[in-house]
Amino acid sequence: MTGTVSVARATAVFTGVGIAAPGGLGTAAWWAAALVGRSALGPVTRFDASGYPVRLAGEVRGFADEEHVSGRLLPQTDRVTRLALAMAKEAVEDCGADLEALPEYAAGVVTASSAGGFEFGQRELQALWHQGNKHVSAYQAFAWFNAVNTGQISIRHGTRGASGVLVSEQAGGLDAAAQARRQLRKGARLVVTGGVDSALCPWGWTAHLADGALSTVDDPEHAYLPFAADASGHIAGEGGAMLVLEDGGSARERGARVYGSLAGYAATFDGADEARLGDAARLALADAGAEPGDIDVVFADAAGERDADRAEAEAITSLFGPYGVPVTAPKAMTGRLLAGGSALDLAAALLALRDQVIPPTPGTRRPAADCPLDLVTGTPRGGALRTALVLARGRGGFNSAVVLRAAD
Repeated sequence: MTGTVSVARATAVFTGVGIAAPGGLGTAAWWAAALVGRSALGPVTRFDASGYPVRLAGEVRGFADEEHVSGRLLPQTDRVTRLALAMAKEAVEDCGADLEALPEYAAGVVTASSAGGFEFGQRELQALWHQGNKHVSAYQAFAWFNAVNTGQISIRHGTRGASGVLVSEQAGGLDAAAQARRQLRKGARLVVTGGVDSALCPWGWTAHLADGALSTVDDPEHAYLPFAADASGHIAGEGGAMLVLEDGGSARERGARVYGSLAGYAATFDGADEARLGDAARLALADAGAEPGDIDVVFADAAGERDADRAEAEAITSLFGPYGVPVTAPKAMTGRLLAGGSALDLAAALLALRDQVIPPTPGTRRPAADCPLDLVTGTPRGGALRTALVLARGRGGFNSAVVLRAAD
């Protein structure tokens, strides 16, 4: 059944979007910036990075913690949780559902976070070593944990259904959405899902630097150039996106506005000498009942490192042929956001399907000869968009792919 899906399987639809990412706070502001295609990378301001080999980051500018989190919660939470709460609030309000009117266990939360509350943890370790154990906050028991965002969102919105957290680095945002779809298939009616990370502190920066994949270029316009011949690595960032994934029948019953459906998903794991991103894409297409010719745009993982870019280009061209489908990487505007990156790509793909426009890849002017991709650069590209493929890879061999279909 090329390009179609049965009504019974089309049960997972996105009805809400919330974004806090470099370039814009809130969905409308961020999407407008993404369509302009201008880099939001800049010098690190959250700590003194002058002594490090990398001094650029993608920061969420203008985010005042106290405007999004109560005074009671401020001492209990890391910045990553405050970002997650702000995004979840926007997504829930955007979806228009009355969560209090749902059955008690009908709504849940599934998020992804690779680092958890890294900055909070650093602060408490400093207190331990400099002042002693009596000066360590009792909130350290949970504020650092990868699952803390899921818990705090659940508490704020009163969701008591099946919930969880995924830890698969950059792939996490897609994996979380897929786990949310599983909960819908088990009977849930609504799940808040997505990914967010923020580790822009000395301890987090040391972890970012560990694998040598960050670009040391100091010019924000040329530091992160996915698929370019002079690509030199990526820039790290913070933020991400939260989405509301809802049972299609429930969404229709209440007349919800639908961005699109999660039509297909797959995940693979690289072998010792085998990259399997292409397999994840093929399996996601099969799960969606789609053929390569049905895909109108690919949102690429876009590592910004020559070998990884070539490997992804090979995975894409093996499915679509050289220059066979429009490809974009708006994350070049934000930097790579760990678990937040693929969640933000999901949001961007849904907005692209809604507005029938593909956001450009900032920085890169043309792909390298060994990356024969129809890369959208410079300005947005309009067109008839019905189906999008989103790709993500996480450190350690994680690969994930999601197929999205536009709303009818």
